[in-house]
Amino acid sequence: MQQLDQQVARRLTRFYVIALTIIALMTLSGLLFIKHTINTHYDDGRVVNVAGRQRMLSQRLTKLAVLKIEAIRSADIPLFDSLLTTWRNTHVQLRNGTLLMEKPYAVRKSSRLDSMFAQIDPAFQSMYTGFVRISNPAGGLEQQRAALAVILRDEPSFLRQMNDIVFQFDAESFTRVKYLEQVEWILGIATLLTVFIEGLFIFRPVVSHTKQVIRRLAASEEALRLANEQLEITNRSLAVANQQLIETQAGVLRLTKEKHQLQRAEDMVRSAALLEGQEEERKRFARELHDGIGQMLTGLKLHAGKIRKFPFSDEKQQARFDELCNLIQDTIQATRQVSHNLMPSVLSDFGLDAALQLLADQTAQLAGTAVVFTKAGRGKRLSPVVEIGLYRIAQEALHNAVKYAGAQTIRIHLEQESQRIRLAVEDDGRGFTIRKSRNGKPLTNVNGLENMRTRTQLMNGDFTITSKPKKGTQVSVVLALSDNQLY
Repeated sequence: MQQLDQQVARRLTRFYVIALTIIALMTLSGLLFIKHTINTHYDDGRVVNVAGRQRMLSQRLTKLAVLKIEAIRSADIPLFDSLLTTWRNTHVQLRNGTLLMEKPYAVRKSSRLDSMFAQIDPAFQSMYTGFVRISNPAGGLEQQRAALAVILRDEPSFLRQMNDIVFQFDAESFTRVKYLEQVEWILGIATLLTVFIEGLFIFRPVVSHTKQVIRRLAASEEALRLANEQLEITNRSLAVANQQLIETQAGVLRLTKEKHQLQRAEDMVRSAALLEGQEEERKRFARELHDGIGQMLTGLKLHAGKIRKFPFSDEKQQARFDELCNLIQDTIQATRQVSHNLMPSVLSDFGLDAALQLLADQTAQLAGTAVVFTKAGRGKRLSPVVEIGLYRIAQEALHNAVKYAGAQTIRIHLEQESQRIRLAVEDDGRGFTIRKSRNGKPLTNVNGLENMRTRTQLMNGDFTITSKPKKGTQVSVVLALSDNQLY
């Protein structure tokens, strides 16, 4: 069946292309010929108008010559030289075969017109010479009157011959129009004849071949109907099986989704428990440092202060004892710093604002980097879980900016509203390229970023990181505060 369709299509295409190509060529040829003839006729009309104007110009020049010699005032006398130039140039252009107007016009002349221009040329030259003498003020009045007499003598002959030339131009133009009409009739008859031949030798065989194809199609339609009935029965069975398969797939998908959600919930609970355990361990360790080692170091410092009161035998012992006291003081300061980093007491005593301000000041002092903390809005104290989470995120982002970004300036901005809080840490460091996973989500399992994301998810917030090479990095956390997250 496919070979039959291709055979019919190729045959119909070949015949139609041949027929339409012949008709298109004949139509296009006719249009081009008609366009050329119309353009020619337009030029002929312009030439006839200009030739007729020559008669008017000669009569007007004769009138102006008479008025000038008789000293009769007229407004047209100053135009005498301009009209004479136009009359002469137009005559020469008509005679030579090219009329120069707003564009060049071809003057199509027959041998009869060439002969007529040759006959009129003596009268034209005689009149032109007379007009020139009359236009020249240096000539005497007698010479001008003699020139006028010559003009009046030759003007009737010039007008008569010029009139014959105009009628000859018009007759030849009309002949070309009649020729165009004949060509149009010939092209029309040829087109109709072509259509008749194509219908007889192209379209009729195509119709016969199409009838045969239709008969073959009708013969195979019954077999196709039986096959369709059998196929419909099979399709019903397949539809039932497909519906069962869809239901099974939907159940598997639902179970897979529920399993994935359960795993995510378990991971969140595990992460929350892990982070809570870390925070508790940090609190315990910070308390032990402060209450245990810190107190012992303080006692050691006090004993060293008592020993300082006794005199030393030499200056070396005094210097070594001073170094020991300085070392004890540095150890106490380092212990306090470690205890503060593990769990700053200012966070529980004065809130997140004071803790972030202190974090910025200490980081700027230790790292030698400008750290600026700003706060917008006023709100209630947050729950310890939220304050610790936001503080740890800011601490981790600040650590990354100092250690990895090589930033010169780091900005920490906290914006709190009644039901919303936003924390942003921005630096002007070297930045990095955020890789994308297959599902389009950013891969942030580097430099503690995944830890910040996890903390944000545990607080039901939105975590965003924006970074480009040499453009710096911005970490942003937005929380929609609920009543159990406020004091």
